[in-house]
Amino acid sequence: MTRTVHEIEQDAGVSNASSSRPTRPTFGDFVELVRPAHWIKNVVVFAGPAASLRLADPAFALRAILAFVCFCLAASSVYAINDVMDREGDARHPTKRTRPVARGAIAPATAIVLGLCLAAIGVLLSLVLHRGVTVVLLSYLALTFAYSSGVRKRVILDVIVIATGFVLRAWAGSLSVDVPTSEWLIACVFTLCLFMGFGKRRCEVAMIANVGDAQQHRGTLLRYTPDLLNHLITVSAGIAIITFLLYTLDKGGHPAPFRKDHLFYTLPIVVYGVFRFAMLTETGGFTGPTEIVLKDRALLVTLFLWTLCALIVAYQTQLFGPGGLEALYTGS
Repeated sequence: MTRTVHEIEQDAGVSNASSSRPTRPTFGDFVELVRPAHWIKNVVVFAGPAASLRLADPAFALRAILAFVCFCLAASSVYAINDVMDREGDARHPTKRTRPVARGAIAPATAIVLGLCLAAIGVLLSLVLHRGVTVVLLSYLALTFAYSSGVRKRVILDVIVIATGFVLRAWAGSLSVDVPTSEWLIACVFTLCLFMGFGKRRCEVAMIANVGDAQQHRGTLLRYTPDLLNHLITVSAGIAIITFLLYTLDKGGHPAPFRKDHLFYTLPIVVYGVFRFAMLTETGGFTGPTEIVLKDRALLVTLFLWTLCALIVAYQTQLFGPGGLEALYTGS
């Protein structure tokens, strides 16, 4: 059900007092500015290292963690600078008006300096890992700047750019542990993030009550109609599931260090997770994918169950001997 701006403001605890400007920012204001809760998006960095089983090696695991930190710093720098660019629109938004820059808790110049410092630290840390990681990180920063500067106003292209940002994360993760980047892994990441990106737009449309509110929140929402988004979500969900199936059944390209064809049997879990996510985007109760993943208990259980199954498949020879999973039902 579509929620009104008044209801959203009540849920968020927004009042007229929220526009008061404190004399100096607090530590909590800076934490809110860099959005640590959104760092969960950067776990995509671990996709390549996990698929290559490099995370079992402490040295490679440390390199993957460092790559994750680099992208967390880069993402936080983008959030800080974006809040300065969007402060006027955010100040009129029912929930974003509480952001530190929008409500005047942090000065725009302070947010920009902090953002540039975080980006610089991230780039310097990436040099410790691999020159390729640095190039990919700089490409990510350039892509997000292009998105903020105008691409986000382009319907469909905005979501494609967002999904590409996740592909860059996965690519950097593989480079950080010196493994080839699997084309199928990139395809899976891109299609899944494309699906979740359109899901985010569906969440936003479900939360906004009228045309005026949509214009203030995000201009492209005027062209992202519910019917169009439902169609895009359906198509991208199907592509994501098929891509996952092709990845599990592909025997060419870069060979996996485990029987990835056994991941085929996790298909019911994957289908349930995708369909449940699509269902939740229409409720109007979530702001986007991050909130859905963190707050929906059934989806969290689904993710845990799939991760557990994937770990069992990946390390089956260590768990069940040379015969792996097949030895359980063949008796060999």
